Amino acid sequence: MTTIGVLGLQGAFREHIRSVEASGAKGIVVKKIEQLDEIDGLIIPGGESTTIRRLIDKYNFLEPIRQFGKQGKPIFGTCAGLILLASEIDGSYDVHLGLMDIRVRRNAFGRQRESFEAALDIDGIAEQYNAVFIRAPYIEGVGEGTSVLATYEGNIVAAKQANFLACSFHPELTDDHRLTEHFVQMVEEAKKSLAS
Repeated sequence: MTTIGVLGLQGAFREHIRSVEASGAKGIVVKKIEQLDEIDGLIIPGGESTTIRRLIDKYNFLEPIRQFGKQGKPIFGTCAGLILLASEIDGSYDVHLGLMDIRVRRNAFGRQRESFEAALDIDGIAEQYNAVFIRAPYIEGVGEGTSVLATYEGNIVAAKQANFLACSFHPELTDDHRLTEHFVQMVEEAKKSLAS
């Protein structure tokens, strides 16, 4: 069975586990580096990107996660996870994992009280997807190997590049599992090609 880990340092990891299991894969909360060897794909959940980065550094996760992605294993970053995957962060010199060729603006849609929901069309994945935005970032620009999957009011809110998937919103906070299902499919395909 395909096993997907959810980085469990901070954020809504239990909700992601529920969504992974509803999508037909096994979900485990990842709190130790060794657990990366037990999983086929990784979700980096929302939360507070600087706090998550501090915990990633504290538990020495940065390089192991980077290597996990460079081996071709899929990583899905949601909200703060999107910021952690980006190769460029607006107004910041310090990138985190730097795995995705995207430039990100943090808290682009405002603070907590400006949280909102919107119906999005996600290219090739879902129409009228109910996206929950909470202090969300957006993607200001993408490199040529990166596909834009969804926009909201002209701003990029979901993208994909090779084995990396990222979105500005929280797919785990709804009962619509289509985006998580798409990630599970990405992981299953990568697992097959890495095994061959």
